[in-house]
Amino acid sequence: MLETEHYDCPYCGEQAEAVLDLSGGDQTYVEDCPVCCRPIVFHLQTDGHEWMLDVRSENE
Repeated sequence: MLETEHYDCPYCGEQAEAVLDLSGGDQTYVEDCPVCCRPIVFHLQTDGHEWMLDVRSENE
């Protein structure tokens, strides 16, 4: 099950969109900001129905 979520880059503040795969359970992964190319840590918590996304800089 895929969901989309808008987030603000913790470095440059620009808004971007993440595509989340809720079928994989809780996840932590790194993707580069599509604007400034700095690494963003995504932490997804989900039970398959409800979910929460936390976005942080790499050094937080």
